Amino acid sequence: MYNLSGTDPRLAAAKFFKSPRSGGKADCVEVAWLSDGAVAVRHSQAPDGHVLIFSPGEWDAFEGGVQDGAFKRPTA
Repeated sequence: MYNLSGTDPRLAAAKFFKSPRSGGKADCVEVAWLSDGAVAVRHSQAPDGHVLIFSPGEWDAFEGGVQDGAFKRPTA
């Protein structure tokens, strides 16, 4: 993963989107699938701000963790 602020040429053609589960709220995370398989993530209220770019393997590991429950809140 690395952090950019709009300097990566892959971002010029990126089409960012929010999850439909965001319910139209403005304070969300946006994702874009890049041409080389990487995934860009940014804050919806700062579209010209920093962008995190994850390699395909990093994104797959993140998705796997979500599906496996690795990010569930601990129970008291």
